[in-house]
Amino acid sequence: MQNNFKRILVTSALPYANGHIHLGHLAGCYIPSDIYTRYQRLQHRDVIHICGSDEHGVAITISADKEKTTPKAIVDKYHEANKESFRRFGILFDNYSRTSLPIHHETAKEFFLDLLEKGFLLPKEQEQFYDGEANMFLPDRYVEGICPNCNYDKARGDQCDNCGKYYDQLDLKEPKSLITGKTPVVKKTKHWYFTLGSFQKKLEEYVAGHSKDWKDNVLQQTRSWLKEGLQDRAVTRDLSWGIPVPIDGAEGKVMYVWFDAVLGYISSTKEWALLQGKPDKWKEFWCDSSTRYIAFLGKDNIVFHTIVFPSELMAKTGYILPDNVPANEFLNLEGGKFSKSRNNAIYVKDILERYPADIVRYTLATNLPETKDSDFYWKDFQAKNNNELADIYGNFINRTVTFVAKNFENKVPVRGVLTERDNDILAYVRSAPQRIGDMIEQFKFRDATMEMMNVARAANKYFNDSEPWKTFKTSPEQCGTTLNICLNIVRSLAVLFSPVVPFSSEKIWKLLNQSGTIGNEEWMKAGETQLHERHQLGQAEILFTKIEDNTIEQELEKLGSSSPVKTEEPAASIYAPLKAQITYDDFAKIDFRTAKIVEAEAVPKSKKLLKLQIDLGFEKRQIVAGIAEKITPEQLIGKTIIVVANLSPAKLMGVESNGMLLATAADGENFALLTSSKDVETGIGIK
Repeated sequence: MQNNFKRILVTSALPYANGHIHLGHLAGCYIPSDIYTRYQRLQHRDVIHICGSDEHGVAITISADKEKTTPKAIVDKYHEANKESFRRFGILFDNYSRTSLPIHHETAKEFFLDLLEKGFLLPKEQEQFYDGEANMFLPDRYVEGICPNCNYDKARGDQCDNCGKYYDQLDLKEPKSLITGKTPVVKKTKHWYFTLGSFQKKLEEYVAGHSKDWKDNVLQQTRSWLKEGLQDRAVTRDLSWGIPVPIDGAEGKVMYVWFDAVLGYISSTKEWALLQGKPDKWKEFWCDSSTRYIAFLGKDNIVFHTIVFPSELMAKTGYILPDNVPANEFLNLEGGKFSKSRNNAIYVKDILERYPADIVRYTLATNLPETKDSDFYWKDFQAKNNNELADIYGNFINRTVTFVAKNFENKVPVRGVLTERDNDILAYVRSAPQRIGDMIEQFKFRDATMEMMNVARAANKYFNDSEPWKTFKTSPEQCGTTLNICLNIVRSLAVLFSPVVPFSSEKIWKLLNQSGTIGNEEWMKAGETQLHERHQLGQAEILFTKIEDNTIEQELEKLGSSSPVKTEEPAASIYAPLKAQITYDDFAKIDFRTAKIVEAEAVPKSKKLLKLQIDLGFEKRQIVAGIAEKITPEQLIGKTIIVVANLSPAKLMGVESNGMLLATAADGENFALLTSSKDVETGIGIK
């Protein structure tokens, strides 16, 4: 973070209060913002996290129509439900407000009147669809037709969900009213328009100033709008639910939700300040240039936070603009889009009935759609829990604390003379806060989470290599030193992992019998030795339990036949199409090594899998490869192959594989292992 900022304002997109929060929402916005805010608090920076329910607009009235109730009943129901889901999931907001509150209505009216007085809001007469049978003008979402851009036959009145194109509702082909199903007529009405185009130059300069620090997807979408040229946008609409337009001649009209919703960040901060007993404190976060404002959201909200909201703030004057808008792409489910109507959704309230929040948080954090759409797969959820949280992180903690409980009276052993191995692991852990912190500062939460687990991997390796079960008998002092270091690493990991898995971290804190909470710790000191010798530990417990296969099968069955059906495409050529380009940084993350195969055997009950024992020079490993139909175990013994050495462990047919060998993807005569052309040492890196 830049040193000239005194405080940080974090906002998360206001979710519509017309349905339950699902995993797609969490991955798009709320997990990243929570990780970021928790990390900044551990850095002891002045930071607040602001959010709330978006309770106006046609989406609310449509939900009310479907449930045969009132808009107020809808927002009351889903506001409380989503607030509770966020709480149970561990998303910490300093304030979670509502746009239906008087403080928000007052804020929105203040902005409207100020912009009107300055000449940024102009009345215009326009033509709009009107349903004569329902006796009302039709807001955009009450009209459906054929998209004028891509011919999608269920396009909404203002934007096509298929191609993403925005347009005037009158451009829809074959429009129909969603209220009566009739073809609407065109009728004149008056609305007030925001002169968005008058801010074109200022916005271009604003965006250009962030060309090096904003994500590529944010820049591209924003620049495409600017390139087309900004047009005036209506800020009022004919609707009964919303904030009444506070001027004469606008009876029966409310503010368009796009105009008032983003102002919910400001009104929520005002409410927070009132609850603090300092009603003017909100101005420090919104009107002081020494505040850094980070706006978290999904890609469907980008232009509203890089163009629309900034232009409103520019027009009002005296407000800061977002310094960064780290928008994520979409999270899909089992290869298809999240869809309530097709039973293809996982709601937070439901998944928390069956699994601890931290397992879900970790799985999402390792698979965030930061640069492109990603997928949530139940099998991957199981693997992340079993192979990483349980077998790596949880295993290291459990084996450490149980060993100490059994052999050292459940007290931190005395540390003796340090070996080279001891110093290496201590140096690695000391440097972890800086490495991980840099990734979080750059909004690379997926990489940061993976690096947290890498520290746990290194700790496991240190435990194995130190062999305390042997040194306890042969060198008690060395054994005590090993366990002293391991316990301090457990403490370090609890702090480092806390932004991602906060509930488990607090359990570890109690297990270590530490006072206070992790939130009081200092991030940059997380890698230091802080457990005193002979310190009494708490009661050990299993942090992560394995998820059985039948449990996952049940989850897949719940999705029903609506889940996408994957069909095999006919093979037309041995040449597969090129995959999407990657950067050098992406490639550099892969650790290729030479390895010698020392043992090979078939995996029982499998026609394709072979279990291989490989020697990497510095350690031996087991990998599983699907090459049994192409080569015999006897042919493999002694071969020096190329492997991916830093691949997350996985289980195939119940057999753990810790790496992957490289071979051609072709069958038959075109199959070949990637091997060394001459005899080289094992464990050598490949560039």
